[in-house]
Amino acid sequence: MERSFEKVEDILKKHDYDRKKLIKILLDVQKEYRHIPKDVVNYISVALGISPAKIFGVATFYAQFSLKPKGEYEIYICDGTACHMEGSMALVKAIEEELNIKPGEVTKDLKFSLDKVGCLGACALAPAMVINGEVYGNLNEEKTKEILKKLKERKADENV
Repeated sequence: MERSFEKVEDILKKHDYDRKKLIKILLDVQKEYRHIPKDVVNYISVALGISPAKIFGVATFYAQFSLKPKGEYEIYICDGTACHMEGSMALVKAIEEELNIKPGEVTKDLKFSLDKVGCLGACALAPAMVINGEVYGNLNEEKTKEILKKLKERKADENV
């Protein structure tokens, strides 16, 4: 399936084809596609006159960018010292059991992705996770699975 680049063109126009706005362009691309596709990097490269290697360099340097698809629900589990000591790995295990994915993976239906991060800045809520920007704290395996079940139900309701 060949991609239409209309959405990419809209993003480039929004940023006046300004190569100095590459990070903003990549953020918008990621918001649109839930990752930065290789063919889009090549398209941006030609449009802005920047080598693909430089674009990939930016995309791999900053942690907020992903070259692999992310789920509609992006789950980040904190594994910083406080969260780790309070049991964050048990949360990872619960998510693995509930969604059948490991950190760095996405569900087959692209609804959920899971990543471990060094710190979420929510140490007082340890162990904590963030899903699409919403912080969940003082978690255990049961609470974590319940949150995921509610998100699955929400998706099922939206698909009816």
